Amino acid sequence: MTALTFSLKDNPRLDRWLRFQDDHTVRIGTGKVELGQGVLTALAQIAAEELDLRIDQVRMMSGNSVEGPGEGYTASSWSIEHSGAAIRLVAAEVRALALARAALRLNAAPDELTVADGAFLKNGAPSGIDYWNIAGELDLSAEATGTVPPKPQSAHRLVGRSVPRLDLPAKLTGSGFIQDMMLPGMLHARTLRQPGPGAVLLQLDEKIIRRRAGGGVRIVRLNNFVAFVGTDETAVRAAAVAATEGAVWDNALSLSPEQATPDWVASQPADDRLMGDPPPELATNRVSARFTRPFLSHGSIAPSCAIALYRDGILAVWSHAQGMHPLRENIARTVGFSLDAVACHHVQGAGCYGHNGADDAALDTALVALALPDQPIRLMWRREEEFGYEPLSSAMTVAVHAGLNAAGRPVDWTTEIWSATHGQRPGVGGASLLAAHAMKTPPPDRKPFDIPLERGGGAARNGIPLYDIGPKRIELHLIHDVPVRTSSLRGLGATLNVFAIEGLLDDLAGQAGEDPVAYRLAILSDPRARRVLEKAAAMANWSSRDAGGRAAGWVSASPATRILRPMRRSSPPSMWTRQCGSRISGAPSTPGSPSIPTEFSTRSKAISSRPSAGR
Repeated sequence: MTALTFSLKDNPRLDRWLRFQDDHTVRIGTGKVELGQGVLTALAQIAAEELDLRIDQVRMMSGNSVEGPGEGYTASSWSIEHSGAAIRLVAAEVRALALARAALRLNAAPDELTVADGAFLKNGAPSGIDYWNIAGELDLSAEATGTVPPKPQSAHRLVGRSVPRLDLPAKLTGSGFIQDMMLPGMLHARTLRQPGPGAVLLQLDEKIIRRRAGGGVRIVRLNNFVAFVGTDETAVRAAAVAATEGAVWDNALSLSPEQATPDWVASQPADDRLMGDPPPELATNRVSARFTRPFLSHGSIAPSCAIALYRDGILAVWSHAQGMHPLRENIARTVGFSLDAVACHHVQGAGCYGHNGADDAALDTALVALALPDQPIRLMWRREEEFGYEPLSSAMTVAVHAGLNAAGRPVDWTTEIWSATHGQRPGVGGASLLAAHAMKTPPPDRKPFDIPLERGGGAARNGIPLYDIGPKRIELHLIHDVPVRTSSLRGLGATLNVFAIEGLLDDLAGQAGEDPVAYRLAILSDPRARRVLEKAAAMANWSSRDAGGRAAGWVSASPATRILRPMRRSSPPSMWTRQCGSRISGAPSTPGSPSIPTEFSTRSKAISSRPSAGR
């Protein structure tokens, strides 16, 4: 028996995953959504492989909270591991059920039958029946048993092969994103954003707003949430701009430039946590380096957008957020509906790659739709809202400390991290949607929370080096009170953590007079990581680089993120230059000290491409 996978345990019914369609296709359900990573194509390959179908016989249904499986958020590179594994087992089991039924029909033994493009062959000859002829005789409301093993790798004909992406034709012809979606009778909407939780709207001159809009605009107000709605998108946008300029608020959030710096963030009260081995004894041969980065925006190609329709007691929402079942739960909780009264459907969006404003725009649109029933509402954030109110990736400071042996190799390691949380997706750790704070009863305050390491980690992700160093630990200073909302951006805290670790290793290799690649291989026993490093070095023609060499070193992450690539120092720095480093060399530090090193010989690290710790 094959053990049921994570997603299949939560969604055991076969028909949540697979249904035979009247048009001689098979609908495959998944709770994971397409963000540009190609996951729907990969999942279709898996299903077609196990069912012996062509890939064009598979129709993917992604992110449907009514009919599809609930698989949480599409995050942490779990889509293939969770959804792909579930689809593989379900397809294998349904294929076996269908073969058994066909054998009865054909008065044959199951091992006499094979499947090609969904048709049954008896001893290699066409039998005249296929999946769809017997679909009505299969009970797909049954739960998966895990008793049918999937095909061995040696039998694969589609998995592992390159096939055309399913999502690209629509995108290449201008119709692939929710921003392009239109419904009959649809109204457009924009919002007046509450300037921070607790802000109270004191004055809004609706006469001036309507005059500035220059067209028919309806104003929807729910406590401190305001939206402008009409048939003319330009007019409702003008109304939102006029309202933003003229609204009078009490207790509005005020930001200062200093609060945008990593040093300000690191100076705030923190929830301190130690992960890994106990702190070391005071070492005399100890080096440290410090790296920082500012708050980072997703920079989505298009602003967040959603469409909603409230009709016959059902609130339907189309969104490009990363989890339709979590979105349904959060919207239902905010508006006081039962789960059965909210239906969320995923539509791909132009830009995501983390927790941006998509979920919040969905609630905004739902609130307007509830106020104006029986009319489809399309609400899109203005670009100013996207940069001003989407969750940002936290500013961070990372200090890495290494104790060295006589050969200059690290024998003890501490990665010390100051950061706000990287995990405030709605529903995670009590987090809520943005407009919920504008309602009469806003959500309660939350305790400091970040994604734990056993779930991949948030600020601390990849903070433990994968090298053979000896005792290793993370000292995390989780900052709770930052003035902006922070959450997940691709890689979370791993981008700076990995860059800091590898930056110090570059320095240590230089101090030891060794080649950076050879230095790393000398302290790296993980066979997979070694193969990746050696392969990357060969691909970069590392051994024959010129004497002046512009390569500054390497970035490698743990096997969990499966990435290792060369980083280059460029001059002048590119627009993506984000990290700056400072270093103290040979200066002892106090183990466990929460303070940031203050005596540095300054240097800068510039990179010629946007840093990444993997997809």
